[in-house]
This record gives sequence, C-alpha cells and structure tokens, in this order.
Amino acid sequence: MTFILDQNNSIANHFLAELRDAQIQQDSMRFRKNMERLGEVFAYEISKTMGYKEKAVETSLGTARVRVMNELPVLATILRAGLPLHRGLLNYFDRADSAFISAYRKTTKGHQFIIKIEYISAPSLDGKILVIADPMIATGESMVLCCKELLARYEIKELHLVGVIASKLGLDHIEANLPNAKLWIGSLDEELTTKSYIVPGLGDAGDLSFGIKE
Repeated sequence: MTFILDQNNSIANHFLAELRDAQIQQDSMRFRKNMERLGEVFAYEISKTMGYKEKAVETSLGTARVRVMNELPVLATILRAGLPLHRGLLNYFDRADSAFISAYRKTTKGHQFIIKIEYISAPSLDGKILVIADPMIATGESMVLCCKELLARYEIKELHLVGVIASKLGLDHIEANLPNAKLWIGSLDEELTTKSYIVPGLGDAGDLSFGIKE
C-alpha cells in the first residue's frame, strides 16, 4: 500500500509548499516546524489503519464509551535529517517508544556511494508495529538497508515507512525490496541528479534543519 499525501487537497500541501520554497527555507526554525507538522499529519493518517478497542471513561457527568488504540507503534528515524519529522509523529503517538538509526552515504573511489550503518539504538521490536521516518527517499537504498537490518534482528509485525518527498526510482526500489511495507509519502518527484538528489525536491533536509555539515 502506498499513500501519497498531495494527491488530495489538505493543509498538508501548504506545509509541503513551504518546505520546497527556497526563500522560506532560510528560516530553519520554520523548516523544522513544517517537517514536524507533516509528521503529525502522517501520524493521523497512520492511526486510521490501526486496531481499536472500546473502553469506558468516567466523565464528571457519567460514563462515556470511547474507542482507543489497541497498541502503540515504535517510532524510528534515520539521523539526523529525520529528527523533526520524528518529533511530529511523536507529538501524536506521544506514549510510543523510539528507535534511532545512524546511516550515511560513503563515497567510493569511483565516485559512487554505498550506504553505511553506524549504529542502531532500539527497544525490542518483536511483535511490534514499526514506523520509520526519513524525509527524503532518493534512491531508497538507505531505507531498504535499515529496514532489512531491523527485519533480520526482530520479528516485526507491521512496517510503515514515512517520507516527505520521494523519487519515483526510490519508491520503486522500496516496493520491490519491501513488498509488505506500507508507504506514506508527502509528494512524489520524477527525477534524480547524478549525485542522487531529488529534483525538484527541496535540497538537503538535514542541512536545512540543523546547518550545513562539513
């Protein structure tokens, strides 16, 4: 299943537009806030797919029968760019545990790159619903590698992948390698540069959030 947010009209399209706007991007606080807002939108959409049960809640005037989630997901993100998006998800799934993955592109002598995972910090994911957030899904290789590493370690019940902007190539790569995953994408772009940046995309989400790295 693949859900693409901007295929429907909503306030989320306004947040996406501001994230792409090179002038508005100069305000890093607003950039982070828009990432966080989209995380909240995705959390709301993902929550519709989860299991619910009925319970009684005592009000000041009586008893209300309400429906609440059966279980909470574990929220994971790929550092560092994914932190604001993760925060938005955590604002809604506010009692969820979190996992963090450090992964980066390592350039080879032939000017190609490979994905390296430095570490994974996670609670037990056995039998859990896992939501992994990464703002930009370019080639899809980072997401696939991280997911396969986690799937090799744990018996994950359900896998949700969240990306603000994805390339068509990246989306195809994920669908081919993680056929059981549910994908939640803000917007889909067609092109990649020779350095595997999404066009038109929005640039480097980590740098725009936290400053230019060396």
